[in-house]
Amino acid sequence: MLSDEARYKILKTLEINPDISQRQLAGELGISLGKVNFCLQALIEKGMIKARNFTKSDNKTHYLYVLTPTGIESKAALTKRFLASKVAEYKALKTEIEELQREIDLAPQDSSGTES
Repeated sequence: MLSDEARYKILKTLEINPDISQRQLAGELGISLGKVNFCLQALIEKGMIKARNFTKSDNKTHYLYVLTPTGIESKAALTKRFLASKVAEYKALKTEIEELQREIDLAPQDSSGTES
């Protein structure tokens, strides 16, 4: 199953660079070429993207990945969810940092200024 984060990153990348190769996409996202191929096929089956051959290209395996209206709507919804999860992560991390800082501030220190 494709995670929301992976789907979001793929759709965002394809929107910016629709003629990116699967190998380049794999490198940019830090995932395997096989996973990229699987993800793209899943997005095509769900109607979120269309893959079109470059008609004037000598390389007939090179595709242009175009977001469909469904893909654009899905990316917008994913963006909202992705942002909400990142904000929640940020708040949790900020709280953890504040707790650690309080712990350091309350820790006894020796005469050299280091913790004992």
